[in-house]
Amino acid sequence: MRQARDVLARTQEADGSWKGDYSGPLFLAPVYVAGLYVMGRSPDARLRDGLVASMRAHQNADGGWGLDVESPSLVFTTVLTYVAQRLLGVGADDPGLLRARAWFLPRGGPLGSASWGKFVLALLGLYDYAGLAPVPPEPWLLPRALPFHPSRLWCHCRMVYLPMGWLYGRRARARETPLLAELRRELYPQPYADVDWKAARGRVAGTDAYTPHGLLLRAVHRVLGLYERFHSKRLRARALEESLALIRGEDEATHFVCIGPINKVFNMVVWHVERPDGPEVRAHLERLPDYLQPTGEGITFNGYNSSQLWDTAFAVQALVASGATAGARDTLERAGRFLEAQQVLEDSPDAARHHRHPSRGGWPFSTRAHGWPISDCTAEALKACLLLEPLGLNRVPRERLEQAVAFILSLQNRDGGWATYERQRGPHWLERLNPSDVFAGIMVDPSYVECTSACVQALAAWRKAHPEAPVDRAIARGADFLRRQQRPDGSWEGAWGVCFSYGTWFGVTGLVAAGAKASDPALRRAVAFLEAHQREDGAWSETVQGCRERRWVEGRTGHAVTTSWAVLSLVAAGDADSDAARRGAAWLRARQGPRGQWPQEPLAGVFNRTCAIHYDAYLRIFPLWALSLMEAAGDGLTARGGSASPGSPSCPG
Repeated sequence: MRQARDVLARTQEADGSWKGDYSGPLFLAPVYVAGLYVMGRSPDARLRDGLVASMRAHQNADGGWGLDVESPSLVFTTVLTYVAQRLLGVGADDPGLLRARAWFLPRGGPLGSASWGKFVLALLGLYDYAGLAPVPPEPWLLPRALPFHPSRLWCHCRMVYLPMGWLYGRRARARETPLLAELRRELYPQPYADVDWKAARGRVAGTDAYTPHGLLLRAVHRVLGLYERFHSKRLRARALEESLALIRGEDEATHFVCIGPINKVFNMVVWHVERPDGPEVRAHLERLPDYLQPTGEGITFNGYNSSQLWDTAFAVQALVASGATAGARDTLERAGRFLEAQQVLEDSPDAARHHRHPSRGGWPFSTRAHGWPISDCTAEALKACLLLEPLGLNRVPRERLEQAVAFILSLQNRDGGWATYERQRGPHWLERLNPSDVFAGIMVDPSYVECTSACVQALAAWRKAHPEAPVDRAIARGADFLRRQQRPDGSWEGAWGVCFSYGTWFGVTGLVAAGAKASDPALRRAVAFLEAHQREDGAWSETVQGCRERRWVEGRTGHAVTTSWAVLSLVAAGDADSDAARRGAAWLRARQGPRGQWPQEPLAGVFNRTCAIHYDAYLRIFPLWALSLMEAAGDGLTARGGSASPGSPSCPG
């Protein structure tokens, strides 16, 4: 534990945060390269070489590239990565690119790609807009009260389709170059002039068809296609103007960081088309490096501008749980300063006009500049601040902590749970209109187990510090939601981590924070589930494939992060003295390297059920946290001279 604490302390940034690798998705860097090419720009030599090296390092044995660094090949990512390397100067006779063509041409090339890939290729002039399912900007002019107004979509979804609709409405495309002409000959199994673009609209290779197009989506596409043939130029101009105003609002509220990397690139291309070399383009270019991630294999593009706040809040909780507050005081003090500096202190400008939930008091996933606070990030930061308070290291004044509590309360859904950035705005049936092909759960922002548990824990910690706080009803409603989400086998399904070990950790700790005792049937079922999936060596192991299949999928070896989540769950449920918890802790100790670190292992994060993502700090945080609580529980057992009392010990906060 001392070595693990030292490793965590040594990897703290100068600003007090933990800033790790948040890469993994393989479609982000190609979109970045394509966006620059549309603007007539290219990375410098160092960046170009780093991007190419990273792409080559993650080519699958079959010649393709997956949605992420661990997934099987998709046409979407393979075609985009092929194009990106060609735009970066790699020749068509490169052995890796020859293998890629041999893989994607029998699958139709771009014609078999998921929809986002087709759209990016259309921007480059490598795919005809006639072959796209329509993405007109006019829906932004519809009455807001309609259940399918774009403002009712999950914010990540609407922020991608907002600039996409503007670019589609303008039929934006790159200036023609000899390289693009060569690529049109390389990408298709037939001559480009012979492609049936109308037939290509609904065509998706089996590799890319995770969310099939149902009758409702096909009907909507037919209606939009008919509208596109006869649309009013005046109405189109109004829609483009409205979309541009909303894009400007997103850019300014996020200091041109944007909510994520895809809309960041698309927004930048919008401004290039609208005002080439204008101040908006320059502002976007200045923030592009925020997303670049050097790795041991080269340079790639992160899934966010960072995961700094999220990782820092967890690191604080792990360090405080370790009990080494004297030795870790300087580390915790710096972390406290970072937490204070990243709280959002004001609502985004003209929030209602830009369909934004009030932001004041919340914390983001990354940095304050990002400008999009999230329910569970706010909850974890609040928990961390409350743990620092008795140590004299919390720098966030009570008034601002109260604002954080108010922000959390403002996000609770009618079902008692919490979503991510906002309350759920759209009906669940909107998910049937998901046009992405490769992602699930992108249309609606529903309540999640993880977000709900984090918020319940934070409110319970606030109530403990301030018993008069009016949060009892919110906690009780959140606990009811968690109980309803438990599966018959005792697990909870995670949405943002892999998968049932992650979800079950949150389900258990949320119920315990709300007052559940060790004898609670929900906790007993959860413990039984975890015990049933423990490996013979004492570890737990789960892969991202379980998220895609929505069932436990065993890994080849034990995983330290998965094992830590299971041990944390057992401790919270009052089973720290169980054989399962002891064996899990023993495996973690044995797995730790001589310098205090745990070896690299498969990705532990996921989004939209299909794409794995890397949380670099998790291997430094969660094993330390789990072993710390096990040690604390052991000390408590020794002091009491017996087994753990019901519900004790619970997680910090």
